[in-house]
Amino acid sequence: MNIPLVDLKTQYAALQPQMQEAINRVITNTSFILGPEVGQFEEDFAAYCRAQHAIGVASGTAALDLALRALDLSAGDEVITTPFTFIATAETIANLGARPVFVDIDPQTYNINPNGIEAAITPHTKAIMPVHLFGQPAAMDAINKIARRHNLYVIEDAAQAHGAEYKGQRTGTLGDIACYSFYPSKNLGAYGDGGAVVTNSDDLAAKVRLLRHHGSADRYHHVILGLGERLDGLQAAILGVKLPHLDRWNEQRRQAAYRYNALFAGSDLITPAENPHVRHVYHCYTVRTPRRDVVTQALQAAGIGYGIHYPLALHQQPALAYLGYREGDFPVAEACARDIISLPMFPEITAEQQEAVVTTIRRALS
Repeated sequence: MNIPLVDLKTQYAALQPQMQEAINRVITNTSFILGPEVGQFEEDFAAYCRAQHAIGVASGTAALDLALRALDLSAGDEVITTPFTFIATAETIANLGARPVFVDIDPQTYNINPNGIEAAITPHTKAIMPVHLFGQPAAMDAINKIARRHNLYVIEDAAQAHGAEYKGQRTGTLGDIACYSFYPSKNLGAYGDGGAVVTNSDDLAAKVRLLRHHGSADRYHHVILGLGERLDGLQAAILGVKLPHLDRWNEQRRQAAYRYNALFAGSDLITPAENPHVRHVYHCYTVRTPRRDVVTQALQAAGIGYGIHYPLALHQQPALAYLGYREGDFPVAEACARDIISLPMFPEITAEQQEAVVTTIRRALS
């Protein structure tokens, strides 16, 4: 059977009538930029995150950029983050003239290892940006403790962690400001690009709202220099249809992850570790094996989708070579980049599909 890495068609089929109604409503009202659909989604997503504010923006990358700008990040500043994530995390720091400073990851969770953060702090450090990778929150107690001790901001990159929890607290409220992506394949995905900035700070929320709209609170009155990074009405309406289903979808992902774990029991694969005090939402189900090429060839031959998240750690990327890091500087991240494979994961995945995935991999490794 052909099994995709992510199955967006099945999700759409279940929601088609509501989706069509929402899209038609926006088109009929011609409320394409900001407008009531965006305002309603912002209110609903803030409530979902148990936060005071959610500001809809054009993409997850825009969310990171605007959050950094709201904290007045500028040339010469440093932000401590992980080398094992999508490049947007470091890219947005670098594009503002600041320096991404990497700290190696925890080999169990693949999130930034807080034990290495304090040694990376310099007089230029302004913030720590943990990434809740693959749907599991980072070690936020330790990170926040370090941040308070050194008077640093904490920016959550929550692009893969919609609805995840750390000690009962939702992502989006675990630092000073948080950034979400609504890229179509995310746990909560739009039908194009979209993102949100979430915070409990009135001041930061007000500044992000200005920044996303060319620094304008009133038409043609620009109080600061900003950007055009608004969430559009169509995407907001689509997200509004999906949001009430997100908790159920996340639980389906969790159950699918546990089924994978049971099916892989006794194999040589390293399956995901879930910390006991978090609610992992399994944006990706990611395993490790030193025989990745053997596994990927077998999956491809069987018509089974997979992802490599990520084949190069960020310090290995040509675009970031100017930072001066070398091979071996972050050995855990480098090992994960060599060994990791993401397997099919979506709320509607069936036990039969999962059994086919596992059987294919077990045969390849036997």
